[in-house]
Amino acid sequence: MKITKASNMRVEIMDTTLRDGEQTQGVSYSPLEKLHVAKLLLMDLKVDRIEVASARVSVGEFEAIRQITDWARHNNLHRKIEVLGFVDGDISLNWIDDAGGKVINLLCKGSLRHLEKQLKKTPEKHISEIKEIIRNAEARDMEVNIYLEDWSNGMIYSEEYVFYLLDSLKDENIRRFMLPDTLGILNPEQTFNFCKKVIDRYPSLHFDFHAHNDYDLAVGNVCSAVNAGIKGIHTTINGLGERAGNAPLSSVIGVLRDLLHTETGINEFEITKASKIVETFSGIRIPVNKPVIGENVFTQTSGVHADGDSKDNLYYNNLLPERFGRKRKYALGKQSGKATIRKNLEEFGLFLNPDSLNKVTQRVIELGDKKENVTTEDLPFIIADVLGSEQINYKIFIKNYSLSLSFGLKPFASVQIEIDGNLYQETSSGDGQYDAFMKALRIIYDKLGKQYPALTDYQVSIPPGGKTDAFVETVITWDYNGKEFKTRGFDADQTESAIKATERMLNIIENIELKTITNKKLIDVAHGI
Repeated sequence: MKITKASNMRVEIMDTTLRDGEQTQGVSYSPLEKLHVAKLLLMDLKVDRIEVASARVSVGEFEAIRQITDWARHNNLHRKIEVLGFVDGDISLNWIDDAGGKVINLLCKGSLRHLEKQLKKTPEKHISEIKEIIRNAEARDMEVNIYLEDWSNGMIYSEEYVFYLLDSLKDENIRRFMLPDTLGILNPEQTFNFCKKVIDRYPSLHFDFHAHNDYDLAVGNVCSAVNAGIKGIHTTINGLGERAGNAPLSSVIGVLRDLLHTETGINEFEITKASKIVETFSGIRIPVNKPVIGENVFTQTSGVHADGDSKDNLYYNNLLPERFGRKRKYALGKQSGKATIRKNLEEFGLFLNPDSLNKVTQRVIELGDKKENVTTEDLPFIIADVLGSEQINYKIFIKNYSLSLSFGLKPFASVQIEIDGNLYQETSSGDGQYDAFMKALRIIYDKLGKQYPALTDYQVSIPPGGKTDAFVETVITWDYNGKEFKTRGFDADQTESAIKATERMLNIIENIELKTITNKKLIDVAHGI
């Protein structure tokens, strides 16, 4: 199959994070979470349509749809809200109508095997029931889209049935015919051929393609479907979905814009924010190597790459991080070279003479060989250590703390810290021991008039094996005046590892957020003065 550039096309994006994405094992959104994501998808990301739920699922699902449709109606977006319904007479229609929905995505059978084995009906009976629902939907001023469930298997094993179904429905009042690769079995060549065959036979109909990722080919199949002339693509945020998930919006947008030169109307800059919010609501972590949205995908590890970027951005591609509200980073570790260190020092506005740069580079490599996680925030401390500066040191010490946890009572923490030789102590309760610790610390900082950063993420890594005495690593992400940085702690006790990470954070912000860490003193050290 020859891949062409489908230029000057506009592809419609229907996002099904709130319906198909919620079929991810262990994911369940509250009505308020669904409403928040719906607003994010339509108002910030600018997707064309969203599928928000399946009919008849639960009382909670009904309430979620009602809230979404009520908001959408007041913002003239109610025709962009879609709900999956079934060929069940008036049952799904009544449910959707009562919830305020105006679009039903009717789940029909796209393969003869599904029709005969699951519904135990003839094609004629199935088509008759579909047409009756379409007429009843028209009477309620509802739009109808049609899913041909298991369409991919239908094209492989019962193509005549697929075309009989489409021939029978092509003149009905159906807005879109949606072609799902329900079990994720297609490859890009099959996707192109099957989509092209359907589009060529029915050029006046609007066809969507709905990919699943069982063979990790969802995005490739989307590319082929658009090349074949498909007018709409279904996605989910972070690729959520049943089994291996659906086509992730972030990757689909990158492919459509950069490789096929198609328009979508999506606001790329909001993709990262949407991904983080859905990650929080779903509880499903984004893999660090997930294209576009993963933590590491805009981080260069090799020193050769950093050197090339310094000379002429030799290792850039069209997926520039700034498009998605992100920044390029250069990882520190055993593969670091001098160019990597220089790139990181640019973050602080610092310069090292050649001899000092060599020494710091060697220390970073040594730490990387020990599998230590070296962060950008560690650099000033490494510089001070390697170059023998006594001017940069910890100024804040957590001297003592007592944590109390009792059944039926809120946890308490009493904290004593030392700042420039002075001791300060406070006690507070919290929702957990670390929360109580943080609140006591914040009281001290408030009294001193010192600014305190916001905690934005908290990750705990526990080695496999189930040993209760195993060391744990806690990595905390902080936001301080719009600057995000991470600190980590390592201890056998989870709370103590978090406290160590917090102590490191206090010293980072005490040194005025890294960029001016005792600015002149560090620069003097850097120049060997």
